[in-house]
Amino acid sequence: MLIIKKGLAIIVGSIFLSLGINVFLTPYEILDGGIIGLSLIIYYLFNLKIGLMIIVLSIPIFVLAWFKYKPYFFNSLHGLLISSVVIDLFKPLRSLIRLDPMMSSILGGIFVGIGIGLMLRFETSTGGTDLLAQFISDRTLINVGVIIFIIDAAVVCLGGIFISPNTLLLSIVTILCVGITTSTLTKRHT
Repeated sequence: MLIIKKGLAIIVGSIFLSLGINVFLTPYEILDGGIIGLSLIIYYLFNLKIGLMIIVLSIPIFVLAWFKYKPYFFNSLHGLLISSVVIDLFKPLRSLIRLDPMMSSILGGIFVGIGIGLMLRFETSTGGTDLLAQFISDRTLINVGVIIFIIDAAVVCLGGIFISPNTLLLSIVTILCVGITTSTLTKRHT
């Protein structure tokens, strides 16, 4: 039963993540943080596939997980592969709707946060910095959403330098929404 719940969390989480990225973030060159944000920067600069870049950039973290944290490796591999494929499959949705850029950054952050949070609740993730944040959270008991927020802020600042100041502002709003949503969905009940 747990395997079915985990599988559903990966699929539903991947759909939310993909909708957030494709429908709300890419039309306005808005970034998420972490590996997804780095992949979006590469997409905006070089037009390379976002999902494929997520896989490529996640390889070093998965190598670390293989040697140090095998349970995380196995728990996140499916999330990484499925979410990356779904992100690239949902590419046609990028021109589906047009909203105010600020509203798009808020909704994009909420959708991405729901996707990540659902997966993390079932001890899986898309890998990348979510996986790294989960390692840190398990060792420090700091909420994983807070750790993701810190990593995301660094990536978004980098994107502001390479893309535009407008990207920076909208992306800050997005990662705030991602962090709040992820924290809410992964809050530990004591």
